[in-house]
Amino acid sequence: MSFQELANWLNRRLYRRKHRAILKKWYADGGDHRFRFDYPLDRQSLVLDLGGYEGQWANDLYSRYKCRIMVFEPVRSFADNICARFRNNRDIEVLQYGLGATSRTEMIRVCGASSSTYKHRGTPEEIRIVDAAKWFNDRRIQSVQLMKINIEGGEFELLERLIETGLVATVDHVQVQFHNFSVGARRRMESIQAGLRLTHTPTYQYEFVWENWVRGTDSAG
Repeated sequence: MSFQELANWLNRRLYRRKHRAILKKWYADGGDHRFRFDYPLDRQSLVLDLGGYEGQWANDLYSRYKCRIMVFEPVRSFADNICARFRNNRDIEVLQYGLGATSRTEMIRVCGASSSTYKHRGTPEEIRIVDAAKWFNDRRIQSVQLMKINIEGGEFELLERLIETGLVATVDHVQVQFHNFSVGARRRMESIQAGLRLTHTPTYQYEFVWENWVRGTDSAG
């Protein structure tokens, strides 16, 4: 094993150990049941759920606030199942595409909750991505109370696009899970966090697990 290979192996091992510790703290703090649903929402609120998968988060949020939710899920079978799940709920709309930096088709590898355009494991499926700026303009979206983002690597280009266009300032709360398996993930995450600080303040941060940003900056931002 070369020195570089040894260094890479050690870095991966140290990262996995650190990530396990952060994940353990997230669960100990009640993150999944507490932080991810603690928002000032009501029936007039608009929520964007990026990465719907089975629709469980949307279901749990709706049971609390009865708010309007738009669920983005580009994988056909997942989207169809979410549609069936909420077929009698007019407050929840399912959109069979994702949001990103540009409008295009992509190849995703379907592998349950880990389905991603950045991985090589899983069944290939062509999906549709829509430019987030175009979507906001076409839909005339002026205010979003909560945007949840769990899109397996796609969060980088989406947030970069929202920051670049200033549209991130229309979102009161940004709940995002960053993923560390794409090239330059940490650098891009830190750059996005710097961009978010211009309009938002972090309320909780568990590195590469979950973090939330609320609109409005503090004196340190």
